[in-house]
Amino acid sequence: MIRLDHQAVLDLLPDRDDFAHKGDFGRVLLLCGSRGYTGAAALAAMGALRTGAGLVYLGVPESIFAIEAVKLWEPVVFPLPEEDGMLSREAAADVARLLPEMDAVMIGPGLGRSAGTLAVLERVLEDFSGPVVVDADGINLLSQHKDMVRGRTGPTILTPHEGEFRRLADLGEDRQQAAAALAQELGCVLVLKGHRTIITDGERCYENTTGNPWMAVGGSGDVLAGMIVSLLGQKMPAMEAAAVAVWLHGAAGDRCARELGQYGMLPTDMLQILPRLMK
Repeated sequence: MIRLDHQAVLDLLPDRDDFAHKGDFGRVLLLCGSRGYTGAAALAAMGALRTGAGLVYLGVPESIFAIEAVKLWEPVVFPLPEEDGMLSREAAADVARLLPEMDAVMIGPGLGRSAGTLAVLERVLEDFSGPVVVDADGINLLSQHKDMVRGRTGPTILTPHEGEFRRLADLGEDRQQAAAALAQELGCVLVLKGHRTIITDGERCYENTTGNPWMAVGGSGDVLAGMIVSLLGQKMPAMEAAAVAVWLHGAAGDRCARELGQYGMLPTDMLQILPRLMK
């Protein structure tokens, strides 16, 4: 069992060349959001930016494009074809054209579950050879289609909370053992969120020691998913990217709890804290 501290996290973060440009810090694609679930997409995009991504592309259903474009200044927000407020099958072809330009992809927060969103997820997992983070509704879609993960050439990171995990496999009484078994079965990195979040590839295992119960508010996991894809886009290995993001996410929550109080802290507050933990 590996546990990180602040100095270890700083040591794992990639160095930045004085002569680098924004393209050197990762081009990441986020596929998120649906009608009525606009916050998830915005929080994930800002999580990616606050963790150092150079270019963040956010693809959303056309009907919520204007909302996201008003909320977000720094990401490149663009509309995709939709049906009933969610990405449609036609969106899969548009996404496929973008994949060769990307360093990492994240899909799931606020996505919704439909034949269209499943088609987009399938296209990403099959066509993209780089790292993919699957979160939230992406995991729910995978629960009946786990074969899409097995045998991928690129790394896959799944980020379930315990309820989502139970849709994929039996949790049992030993969280670490269950997470490792599923990671080994699917050939992925598994981030089992909760108290003492577990990050495992089936062989190695990190146990996180940061975070608190007051982070259990809608949007917190969306920020984390964006953070993980950001570090993947900066060429961190999948296990280390997930472990570092989880540690920083929890540490930001701990600082918010100390400075703002436990009851009113929000994911947007954590976004403001993150850069101070990475300097």
